[in-house]
Amino acid sequence: MAALPVTAYVALGANLGDPVATVRSAISALGELAGARLLTASSLYRTAPVGLANQPDFINAVAALEVAGSADDFLAALFAIEAGFGRVRSLKNAPRTLDLDLLLFGAERRIDPGLTLPHPRLAERAFVLVPLAEIAPALVIDGHGHVADLLACVAGQRIERLP
Repeated sequence: MAALPVTAYVALGANLGDPVATVRSAISALGELAGARLLTASSLYRTAPVGLANQPDFINAVAALEVAGSADDFLAALFAIEAGFGRVRSLKNAPRTLDLDLLLFGAERRIDPGLTLPHPRLAERAFVLVPLAEIAPALVIDGHGHVADLLACVAGQRIERLP
């Protein structure tokens, strides 16, 4: 029996090469995934790096997709997209050609070495919450509350919507 489709939210970020073009192309790549349908994507945002500060600003967005299948299979597809864009995993918070983070996968909750849902830091990052609030302002994140209410927690983080 096939699993019912769920709504998944994916954060996109890049700060190497042409990050604006990369994030736009990655959104298109998400829309081409087998077993997934792109529902919407946020505007692009320029944000300050987190962790390693001596690196270029990031371009970020969030996309919502309808996904049929498991979170593990979807995560593997996200990793394949990253690899296609030349992603190399090195230091935590290092510059990258493309970063795709699975934020939410329907109502699934889990803590595993390879995947924690909801994403463990999504409520702490303006580069996630601001674009997420743009496309799903009424969304309730289990254990955190309404996305729109969480924005006050990240008000001090630099983020700029691109035209």
